Amino acid sequence: MEKTYNHFKLHTDSKNILWLTVDRANASANSLSREVFDELNAVLDDIAQRKVAGVVILSGKNKGFIAGADISQFTHLKSKKEAFDLIRQAQLVLDKLEALPVPTVAMIKGFCLGGGLELALACRYRIAADTADTKIGLPEIKLGIHPGWGGTVRLPNLIGAIEAMKMILPGAAYDARKCAKLGIVDCTVPERMLKRAAEDFILRKPKLHTPGFIAKLTALSFVRPLLGKLFYKNLRDKKVNKKQYPAPYAVVKNWIHDGAQGDAMVNEANSIAELMITDTARNLVRIFFLQEKLKGIAKQAKFNKSAWVHVIGAGTMGGDIAAWCALQGLKVTLQDQSPEKIAPAVKRAYKLFQGKLRVPRLVQAAMDRLQPDEHGVGIARADIIIEAVFENLAVKQAIFRNAEAKAKPSAILATNTSSIPLEEIATALKNPARLVGIHFFNPVDKMPLVEIVYGESTTDETIYQAAAFVGVIGRLPLPVASRPGFLVNRVLMPYLMEAMTLFEEGVPAAVIDGAAVQFGMPMGPIALADKVGLDVCLSVAENLSHYFGGKVPERLKSMVKDGRLGVKSGYGFYKYRQGKAINTGKVDPASIPSDISDRMILRMLNEAVACLSEQVVSESDLLDAGMIFGTGFAPFLGGPMQYAKTRGIKTVVARLDGFAKQYGERFRPVAGWKQLPVATEELEMN
Repeated sequence: MEKTYNHFKLHTDSKNILWLTVDRANASANSLSREVFDELNAVLDDIAQRKVAGVVILSGKNKGFIAGADISQFTHLKSKKEAFDLIRQAQLVLDKLEALPVPTVAMIKGFCLGGGLELALACRYRIAADTADTKIGLPEIKLGIHPGWGGTVRLPNLIGAIEAMKMILPGAAYDARKCAKLGIVDCTVPERMLKRAAEDFILRKPKLHTPGFIAKLTALSFVRPLLGKLFYKNLRDKKVNKKQYPAPYAVVKNWIHDGAQGDAMVNEANSIAELMITDTARNLVRIFFLQEKLKGIAKQAKFNKSAWVHVIGAGTMGGDIAAWCALQGLKVTLQDQSPEKIAPAVKRAYKLFQGKLRVPRLVQAAMDRLQPDEHGVGIARADIIIEAVFENLAVKQAIFRNAEAKAKPSAILATNTSSIPLEEIATALKNPARLVGIHFFNPVDKMPLVEIVYGESTTDETIYQAAAFVGVIGRLPLPVASRPGFLVNRVLMPYLMEAMTLFEEGVPAAVIDGAAVQFGMPMGPIALADKVGLDVCLSVAENLSHYFGGKVPERLKSMVKDGRLGVKSGYGFYKYRQGKAINTGKVDPASIPSDISDRMILRMLNEAVACLSEQVVSESDLLDAGMIFGTGFAPFLGGPMQYAKTRGIKTVVARLDGFAKQYGERFRPVAGWKQLPVATEELEMN
């Protein structure tokens, strides 16, 4: 009698090939937990008793092969020993899979990530469907850890250390064709031929892939330390701070020591066990769940993938929004006042499609989906109309007055405004309930967050539909109330303004940026302002100061007046050549006073708490998600509110008080600090 399992199905066909289907119970996607590995261990014992020609491992889910580890189990780990035991248990099961005396094939379609790839690497062969959704990689670094179920051992042994590190150290995922070229998979085939290819590998038993001669040389004990120095240098060149993100450095250190041989597997388990209980890993795992939370918001409604998008305004933002929507498979019309104004956006779109799609027919298909529309004919056909012109209230009102008259009654009217409250734009509409903000960040093709801004009249259905649209185009929606600046720009602006105040006080731009990067920001505020455009910064700053008070630095006003707009004009705080800053000066991190980063970051925290107390966002987790995915706020610190809690609310408030006495009222702690749940234990309530 056939044994039954909770997470696996076994079937032996007429050719004596055993098809092992991974189908995790009560889950929409396959992930690997201790329970799943315990059962796989029993399944492998069962298979070992059978005389089969070979084993094909495949997914029983509609989507994907295996997404990786069940991340939720990491949140309960309390000690290194507990973490080591969890990792080592899985390693031993995969060792048993690798030791099966018959051919084994991992049949991959869709995502095959982290532990999913590590399971596949324990098979003799791997075949993959040549489909757009097939992504294969080891993203564990992004969680503050590294591959732990044999990935740092088996992958270098399969394709050589150099190519393996290119995937492991940044946590990269590749398409099926690139994996076949590297030897990570043995072949790619159309989806319809997967089963036949798997059978062929079992019955024909082709020669196993091995790394080339040069790749084998890199594994020699006297070569590894030399190559390791290059790996370390590459990490430093990419601004990976060892104290903030230790995992990639641990991978290189382990490889230099073991060379993916001998005790490498046990040492891999020890290494990842140490990392799993660090604050960095806990915060990055938390961010993973925040990301899933935002994805969940996008799933509260459905948005038709065959929908029509009409974008008004072919400038940098509007043109790039239109291009991104077309890249994601939607039909798009792009409107502006003349063909000459639309042409640069189409040119940028073509460059984006070439970089992302590479295959000429796919590039052409994307170009066909993006149609210039000088006269706005697409408004009448569109399911969603996105306005993305410059920040001028009267112009936006005129655009929406015209669009509402021509649009379908069911069409969503959306604005990409970065700071103007929806209520002011909505005065031009007969039905303001269909108006919503869909606020993208620049550059559109890289920034994952999109703010969904709801006004007093915006219906829940409009909010859900807008969030679903954002999900369909592969972005993370964050619902925010219509307040000046919304969330991200409002919280970010005091940080930028304080940086400019420091500059006015005589602190060099490079020192200011160095302090922010040392804290953990992806780039300094001065460099960020130059990149965004000083005219844009001035416009938002003046808009926000109109509502909230505060002083806009005079230096910023004079620079904009003189045409020093940043990267786009070739000169801002820094000078630029072909978009790159020149002569920025070098700064010794040890020489940067701690007050500099505190002045910038604590103003950001203070504004974040004000946003929470005003319910701009509904909870601190969403605020942290917004600032991480919208600005890149030091992910290893978990977001502004998580950082404030870790540092201590009482400490932060006392520091703000001290700055208020020294530098002025802009640092005065807002009342919202006392309303934070954690603050009741730390602050004396008067």
